[in-house]
Amino acid sequence: MMNRKIIVSLFVLLATTFVVAQGKKDSKGKTEKTPFVWEGANLYFLLTDRFNNGDKSNDINFNRTKVPGKLRGFEGGDLKGIIQKIDEGYFTKLGINVIWFTPVVEQIHDATDEGTGVSYGFHGYWTRDWTALDPNFGTKKDLAELVKKAHAKGIRIMLDGVINHTGPVTPIDTVWPEDWVRTGPNCLYKNFENTTACTLVAGLSDVKTESKVEVALPPFLIEKWKAEGRYDKEMASLDAFFKRTGYPRTPKYYIIKWLTDYITEFGIDGYRADTVKHTDESVWADFKTQCDYSFAQWKKNNPTKVLDNNPFYTIAEVYNYNISNGKIYDFGDKKVNYYENGFTGMINFEFKSDAQKDYASLFSKYSVLLNGQLKGNSVLNYLSSHDDGGPFDAKRTKTIESGTKLLLTPGISQVYYGDESARSLVVEGTQGDATLRSFMNWDAINTNAETQKTLLHWQKLGQFRVNHPSVGAGVNTEISTKPYVCSRTFTKGKYYDTVVIGLDLIIGKKEIPVGSAFNEGAKVKDAYSGVIGTVLNGKVIVDSEFDIVLLELKK
Repeated sequence: MMNRKIIVSLFVLLATTFVVAQGKKDSKGKTEKTPFVWEGANLYFLLTDRFNNGDKSNDINFNRTKVPGKLRGFEGGDLKGIIQKIDEGYFTKLGINVIWFTPVVEQIHDATDEGTGVSYGFHGYWTRDWTALDPNFGTKKDLAELVKKAHAKGIRIMLDGVINHTGPVTPIDTVWPEDWVRTGPNCLYKNFENTTACTLVAGLSDVKTESKVEVALPPFLIEKWKAEGRYDKEMASLDAFFKRTGYPRTPKYYIIKWLTDYITEFGIDGYRADTVKHTDESVWADFKTQCDYSFAQWKKNNPTKVLDNNPFYTIAEVYNYNISNGKIYDFGDKKVNYYENGFTGMINFEFKSDAQKDYASLFSKYSVLLNGQLKGNSVLNYLSSHDDGGPFDAKRTKTIESGTKLLLTPGISQVYYGDESARSLVVEGTQGDATLRSFMNWDAINTNAETQKTLLHWQKLGQFRVNHPSVGAGVNTEISTKPYVCSRTFTKGKYYDTVVIGLDLIIGKKEIPVGSAFNEGAKVKDAYSGVIGTVLNGKVIVDSEFDIVLLELKK
């Protein structure tokens, strides 16, 4: 166990250190700039409304004053709150290089009562107008500032895109026209049709994304745009889109246009797509085509702001997709390859069960699959999320183990806000997924020694991951079974990166075999403890008070 003095000293050290892209020496000693690699990214997922309140003046809009059920109303988090934490270096210290936050488009104005108490659209998935931001979250000026500041720190921004449904109907928020949406039947999930041509839940209007019939804009949207003085501008933009693409004016293409406008205007780097399996796969193929076009346009219009030559990245939420299924999702009567229909990554619902396994089994499985049948694509691994009622560590008793397994497993790691600080996932008085969505526990981070210890662990692992693409995107090779030691190796063009990871080691002086990862006589550093050693007879001696070693070439 670390004593209090060491905890504080290390915490202060990390708090004043900002990680930037660094050069790594390849096997020949040549240094290349560390590339950003989506397949090994360290992604932070947060609920915009529940992360940080940066502007209390926007906490109430549209007369949203009904008393909500526990954790079912707006709590004040906003884009300015995220910007504040970017400025403070919170994400940088965690080794985060992608931030994904819940949708910030304008939500329904009223609330619903689903039997769990009055509920507002604080989560961002109940869209009223795809072309506007909800003032509870902030303004387009705020979004532009957020992207700019994130990019300045080497952090990519991923928005959350909803095409499948609008928000529920309320006395204030009328249903969209029947040629736009269906209000039944409810999905049965027994085959492709009754998973796609149906509503997720009662009252949640399902967009007819399969429709080939051209539709006019909803009257309420026309009236809204006219009242806001932007009707002519929006119509001209729609006309230009449909003229350029040749698409028919069907519901899905309107929404694709509205979502991809955020790429052209702000230069976001990716989209996480919501409820993907509830539409025909062609929707997402078309979506990706327009995402790529918009990203190219933004780069053309902003040549000095381009970070690198990475393509626009898309991640699919196909509920219950597992990495073991490879590229296929089976509906029973139809198999779909979403990697061939618009997506470069998929959320992996299997990881939380795989995390029950030992390190050797876990790392080997993911390395083989991601460097085999899934090579060129990836999965997003998570242990907790905003809507998974069965997280890996519901009671937050395994936060150190959670960080180690999530951040050192091949694939994209998704840190759900508060994973790194043991934010409670069990909140008394809540119903359903509300228990997963409490406000970020900043007080504990600032004052609680145990929370700071947990955070420090996640920071050190995260910085190691962000500095070494080999951790998330490399090939895993086992060096020793007991104690468990492995290497990771990644090559891209002239760039070469290799590290050695040792876990469940003895406290104190330990001898770590490095296999062929480092040359004899090489100077290496344990990124976890800061101890420096030399490779002698294929081994490195590390004397530290930790049971983990993260070896890298000493710069």
